[in-house]
Parts: sequence; structure tokens; C-alpha cells
Amino acid sequence: MSLDDHAEDLASDLGVDKEEVKADLENLVEYSVPVDEAKQSLRRKYGDGGGGSGGPSKADIADVSTEDSNVTVTATVLTVGQRSIRYQGNEQVIHEGELADETGKISYTAWEDFGLSAGDTITAGNAGVREWEGEPELNLGESTNVAFEDAIEVPYPVGGESDLEALDPGDRGITLDVEVVEVEQKVIDGRDGETEIKSGVLADESARLPFTDWEARPELAEGATLRLEDVYVREFRGVPSVNLSEFTEVSPLDRELAISDTGTRMAVREAVETGGAYDVEVLGSVVAVRDGSGLIERCPDCGRVTQNGQCRSHGDVDGEDDLRVKAIVDDGTGTVTAVLDAERTEEVYGGDIEDAKAQARDAMDKEVVADEIRERVVGHEYRVRGNLSVDDYGANLEVTEFEQSGDSPADRAADLLAEVAR
Repeated sequence: MSLDDHAEDLASDLGVDKEEVKADLENLVEYSVPVDEAKQSLRRKYGDGGGGSGGPSKADIADVSTEDSNVTVTATVLTVGQRSIRYQGNEQVIHEGELADETGKISYTAWEDFGLSAGDTITAGNAGVREWEGEPELNLGESTNVAFEDAIEVPYPVGGESDLEALDPGDRGITLDVEVVEVEQKVIDGRDGETEIKSGVLADESARLPFTDWEARPELAEGATLRLEDVYVREFRGVPSVNLSEFTEVSPLDRELAISDTGTRMAVREAVETGGAYDVEVLGSVVAVRDGSGLIERCPDCGRVTQNGQCRSHGDVDGEDDLRVKAIVDDGTGTVTAVLDAERTEEVYGGDIEDAKAQARDAMDKEVVADEIRERVVGHEYRVRGNLSVDDYGANLEVTEFEQSGDSPADRAADLLAEVAR
């Protein structure tokens, strides 16, 4: 059914002018309000609550679900951020963050400037509900009434100050104190053509995470310690990624940060249960080297590993030689596949690609390279550092460091027994 048909049916039901209803309907839909939700909003506006309802019922935040169309909530504003998005071909500034009451918290997007500040307590009447990254989110738009209330107590920090370890994809209006430990400036094909950005790695006392600065600010330089106000967090390769928008305020820090040179040590099960983690370190034994390791070929167009000269995306290709190891690491709590790139594979293999190709030619079998690697690593314990992603195919650790452990298993066992005996 077209928008015109929806407007005609609604105008007929309500007994009002069709063009007036159509204009209101188009306006709501333009702000991403679903058609059915927009129609219910207009029924309330023109005096038909739809089934005798006097409007959306008041709800505790913990009870808001994606099955709700509209709700009314009283909550404290935890964070407020701004971001410019492209919507239906036009630039649109949105306001976003989190709200909370005593039962829970929820993210919100405000399509108008309601003058919200962190710490305000509001009643948002007729707020739309949509699904965002699998969770309900409140949409505050033209049909939403916002009233400021007396403060309520909520069990969440107000203001958005956080450390990197506590960040989750979807967080907005966040303030961080960080050091830039890696940075790269590059040009990408953005929504307005070629765009210069900066990306790299941020660190604080708790963790390290990747970042993207869409404004390529000169302050984002390696070694700089900075305060970043109003950043938002997206998921990048299974881990949170800090994003700086045009509204992010960047200022120098007047203190040093105690940045660790090591990854966050975790048990494999603990790491996998995070759903994805950046710069983690596990200690375990290599129990197997998976097929697809050793001397491989990649598609020159997309970089995927080819099978018998075939790429899943590009068909018959002339593959490019590469080295890779996919080692299964077990620490007793779980297993993870450690993926070593060419540089780290050369270290465990003891040779480069030309050496591997020569060995394969002599044996007339590429598999001898993988067999050589198996002989070297299987059964040995390694300290493995890298970035963990978890998906339907399992847990993979993209390795940045792969070193044979110098720890004594007997000493660790004795320490463990002593700890258990306490």
C-alpha cells in the first residue's frame, strides 16, 4: 500500500482532510517512524486513540521491547551526543545517548534538539520504539512530548565518562582519557567522495581499542594523551571501535597514562564469552594445525584463499602465494583458532615464501610445508596475543605475537594447587 493510500484510509476513518493527514504522515515517515507507528500517532493527534486507548502507556525501561510501537517513560539522561548522518539524501544532525530509570537503561535517538543535558530527568511521552543492533531503542521525534521532571535516583553513572574496557558497540556521548599508540592517515571513498581520515589504536590503563577519526584531526598523533568528549562506539571485526565525529571535542591531557605494553591476559573461555576482544593474550598449548595452513594461494582481487585455482567470489584466478598458520590453541578452559599471517608464519616455519615454494617443489606437494610447521609447534605451549572475533564459525584470534612460553608448567601447577588449598 502506498503512502497516499495509507493517508486516504486514515483520513476516512478519522473524518479529517486527507492532504493534512498525508503531510503529517510524510513528515513522520521522513524521520524514520514506521508507517503503522506513524498512523497510530496521528490517530492520537486527531482524537482517535485506536481501540479506546488514551495514548501510549507508561513503561519501565526494563519492560520496553521491540514489540512496542510507542511508550511513555520517565528517565534520567545519562549521556548526550551529536552526530551528522545522511538521511534520504540530506544531512541530518541527530542527538543520541542513553536514558535510565531504576529498572534499566536504553539508548535513544532524538531527531530534534530537545535541549537535553546529562543529568536531566525527563518524561518522554509518545516515544517510538525501534530495534537497533538487536536491542530496543527509543526514537524521540516530532510526535514526542518531552517534559523536564524532578531528579530520580538511578543505579548508573551520569555523564558518559568511561574507560576503554567498559565500552560496548552502540555506546554514544562517551568521554575518554586516552593515549594514541598507533595512527595512520589515509584517504577513503566516503559519502561525499574522497575523504581523509585517521585510524589506529587508542590505549588507557584498562585496554586498547581501534579508532577512526572522521575529521583527521592533527591532535591525533602518536604518543599524544588526549581527552575525547562525545565519541560513539561501533563494532569493527567483532570488537568495539571508537569513532570521533565532527562534534567530538579533543583536548590535551595534563597527566600521563600508565599504558601497559602487554595485552589483557584472559582464559580462552573468558575471552570467547566476551563475544570479541581487542588486544587479548592467552596462554595455551597448540593441539593441532588446521587444514588451509602452510603454503597457500590467495585471490589477487579480494585476498580470499583459493581452492584449486578457484575463488568463491571471482571464479578462476591466478592465485598469489602466501603463508598462513591456523593453529588450535587449548588452555584447558576452551579452544581458539590462532591465525598467523605471513610474517609470523615465517618465524615458526624458519623460512620465507621462497623457501616454502622450494620445499613444495622438491616434494611435489604443498602439504609438506604445513607438516613442517606441525612438527615445530604442535604439543608446545605458546603465549598468543592478538584480536579476537567470535562468529557462527567459531572463535579466531588474529595474532600479533606468538611466542613459546618460558613458564614452567610444573611451577604453574604448584601455584594453582597452592591457591586452591587456601
